[in-house]
Amino acid sequence: MNDLQVSVEDLDGLERRLVVQVPANRIDQEVETRLKSVGRTAKLKGFRPGKVPPSVIRQRYGGQVREEVLQEVVQKSYSEAITQEKIRPAGGPTIEPGTIESGKDFTYTATFEIYPDIELKGLDKLKVEQPDVKIDEGDIDAMVATLRKQGRTWAPVERKAADGDQVTVDFEGTLDGEPIEGGKGEQVPIVLGEGQMLPDFESNLVGLVAGDNKSFKLKFPKDYHADELAGKKVQFDVTVNQVEEPVLPELDAVFLEAFGVKDGNIEQFRAEVRQNMERESESRVRAELKQQVMEQLLEANAVGIPGVLVEQEAASLRAESLRNMGITDEQQGPDAEAFRPAAERRVRLGLLIAAVVQDNGLEVDRERVKQKVDEICAPYDQPEEIKKLYFQNPQLLSQVESVVMEDQVVDWLVDKAKIKVSKRKFSELMEA
Repeated sequence: MNDLQVSVEDLDGLERRLVVQVPANRIDQEVETRLKSVGRTAKLKGFRPGKVPPSVIRQRYGGQVREEVLQEVVQKSYSEAITQEKIRPAGGPTIEPGTIESGKDFTYTATFEIYPDIELKGLDKLKVEQPDVKIDEGDIDAMVATLRKQGRTWAPVERKAADGDQVTVDFEGTLDGEPIEGGKGEQVPIVLGEGQMLPDFESNLVGLVAGDNKSFKLKFPKDYHADELAGKKVQFDVTVNQVEEPVLPELDAVFLEAFGVKDGNIEQFRAEVRQNMERESESRVRAELKQQVMEQLLEANAVGIPGVLVEQEAASLRAESLRNMGITDEQQGPDAEAFRPAAERRVRLGLLIAAVVQDNGLEVDRERVKQKVDEICAPYDQPEEIKKLYFQNPQLLSQVESVVMEDQVVDWLVDKAKIKVSKRKFSELMEA
């Protein structure tokens, strides 16, 4: 039923105001139909069921029925109007109803943001530097040393603490004589030189022995995350309880078995280390290529973005952050505004990726979706059962498809780019 009168007004940026006028007869006919239906079942004192006079039904239920009809008319007519005007809203509308009178046309306004029209630019000027990494025996030696370091234990020593030692301390920080929030700890193990604490804090522990007490002032960085401490000098009182040095595990059968090499074959172990490093290298190279093409895509296409999508993404990022920090109280944790820059970037990239997909007729590769699900489910005890859950749950499967589609877009962009191959050491690639 195309009997609507619709007008569209451009507001700021991507915001639009839709004015919709619905004919009175469309509303009145629906109200009458529903009142008749109500009349057939209404139970009112003094009347037999189905014998209540229409005037009584209208008086008793007319207002409620009209309100229900208007709500449904708004929903349906809004959908008809945006289809008629070929508009793509980015979020739900804010509805402001006009005069509601029987026998008169019903007018309302709907305010919302739309998706931007995107004409992609710069796809013919993409340039990427692709790392070429060769893993040698020295790289494997360094990785084995790292693995041994991860399995280290600690042995007490009766000497001065040095970089690499673990120092267990009690400490308390005060600002202008008052304790600072989170500035007190007991039996806190600190590995010197690994950045667990501020550098100046750790440097003040170098040279101390078990039983030492030390007081020192520490100036917090101007960009410190806690505003009340940023740029301030804090007094710390420290007691050293223990100094320990690292003890690395031997490259023996026990150590190798922890990595799945049960026969103690060191060469097999090194071969598996190489394979893992190659996978890491391949993943990091891909991440670098993705970063490069996405940055260039953003730089070449300064498109407007709907604020409603940014707000939704910022809220999602905040919720994810709270989960990662183990915070269940919504009142705690950083404000959603802190996530706005990241949210704007993600929304803009999402719109540009969607434009690449649409403009070039890209379709999700079903085989890659299957491989990605296999990869996700592999660590579980019963991977086949988890796979079934993914393929039976449209929402979970849609998330995987989005990831795969983004990977396909990256591949498509890299294929179009001018590639410069650069030699890179494995350690340089990992530190980048």
